Amino acid sequence: MSRIRMLPVETWDQALREQTGADAATPLEQGAMRAFAHIPEIAKGLAAFATAVRQHRNLPERLVELVRLRIAFHNQCRSCMAIRYRDAHEAGVDEALVCSLELPAEAENLTPAEKAALAYADRFANDHLSIDDAVYDGLRRHFTEAEIVELGVWVAFCVGFGRLGATWDMVEELPSAFLDRSADRLAPWNADYIVVR
Repeated sequence: MSRIRMLPVETWDQALREQTGADAATPLEQGAMRAFAHIPEIAKGLAAFATAVRQHRNLPERLVELVRLRIAFHNQCRSCMAIRYRDAHEAGVDEALVCSLELPAEAENLTPAEKAALAYADRFANDHLSIDDAVYDGLRRHFTEAEIVELGVWVAFCVGFGRLGATWDMVEELPSAFLDRSADRLAPWNADYIVVR
C-alpha cells in the first residue's frame, strides 16, 4: 500500500484532469500524479514541466529511457523500474537493451554517447560532487551544450522524483517481482514490466 493516499481521478481538480488526460489513463499511467493531486496548483506546474521536457527535448527517446531506467535502479524505485514507456519501446528499447544497463560500460549494444550519458547519470545519482570538468568535456564529445543541459535536467528530474516515488512505495499495480520485499536490491533488467503510454 502506498505511503501517500492516491486520490481517485474523479476527485482531482478539473483543470488538472484535463491537463494530464487523466480520465483516459489507467491508474498506473496516472502514477504519482494521484498523490500530487492533493496539491493541484503545484501538480499543474509539475505536469506542465514534465510535458515541456517530453515535447521539446532533442535527446533521442532511446537514450532518455535508458537513463531513466538506470537511475530507477540506483533509486530502487520499484514503479520506475517496472514501467516501460510505449514511445521508448517503439524506439527499440527492448529487454536485451535494458539488460545492457546492468554493466553499461561493457555493453556492446550501447553507443558511445549512451555510455557517456549513463556514466554521467551514475555519478549524478551516486556521487554528484565527483562530476568535474573532465566529465563535461567527455559529454561534449557526443552532445551539444543544449543537449548537456537537457540531459542534466532529465537526470535531476529522474533522481529527485524517482527517490520521492521510492519513498512513497507505489507498488499496487506492479508485477509480483517488484512486490517482493525479501529481495535485497531489485533491477529493471530480466524482470517483468508493463508498457504504458
